[in-house]
Amino acid sequence: MLVTRAAHQSAPLCELIRSHGGRPVAFPALEICGPEAPAVIRSQLARLDRFDMAIFISPNAVTHSLAILEEKSQLDRLKIAAVGKSTTHSLEQAGLTVATVPSGRFDSEALLEMPELQQVKGLQIIIFRGNGGRPLLGDTLRQRGAAVTYAEVYRRTCPAADPAELLSRWSTAVQVVTTTSIDILNNLVTLLGREGMHRLRSTPLLVVSKRMQSAAQKLGCRNIILAQRADDPSVVKALCRWVATKKSR
Repeated sequence: MLVTRAAHQSAPLCELIRSHGGRPVAFPALEICGPEAPAVIRSQLARLDRFDMAIFISPNAVTHSLAILEEKSQLDRLKIAAVGKSTTHSLEQAGLTVATVPSGRFDSEALLEMPELQQVKGLQIIIFRGNGGRPLLGDTLRQRGAAVTYAEVYRRTCPAADPAELLSRWSTAVQVVTTTSIDILNNLVTLLGREGMHRLRSTPLLVVSKRMQSAAQKLGCRNIILAQRADDPSVVKALCRWVATKKSR
């Protein structure tokens, strides 16, 4: 099973796959780097006292923002919202209290449905995210009357990787490919190149949202597995369901 998470985040998923009898193959299709202009972000975060709410998009947003902040206590007076459980866990591990987190789905749409984000007119909101994130959250909050600022505290890039060794053993080592973000899927297409695309299209591909499912279909992928969420247990649950269905045929 091909695991394409960033290198620093792939170990827990690989271990969970092993614990369920699978054979993970790590091939990172995403690299997380610090901001391109850290001094600019540091200056931006020095004025957190003017904000009413902080929203964290991902665990990476938590890690990189705390690395830049001189004192995490700067966040103490803000109401903090997180997109999902993993982000909430990262914040709580840092000693911060999360006031708002969706249950069930963990995405911008689910967060926007929370009661705390309905009446935001006049609020100053800062969103901690990576470069070039989805505009939905910020645009919707602005439509509801909030003043929104983005703090792009990390960058998502495509790693430099040679797929030759992976492609040479694809038929025996890769029975299913896991992808947990649009960036990972797009980078994987880039990394595999023309030679690897026919393999990707003919291999079962796990995605974690309807948006990703649509993107995979446009790429010509024929067997798509939809996990309910991007967290490791949800990914493995979907993989187990796929294996069970395969065995029952």
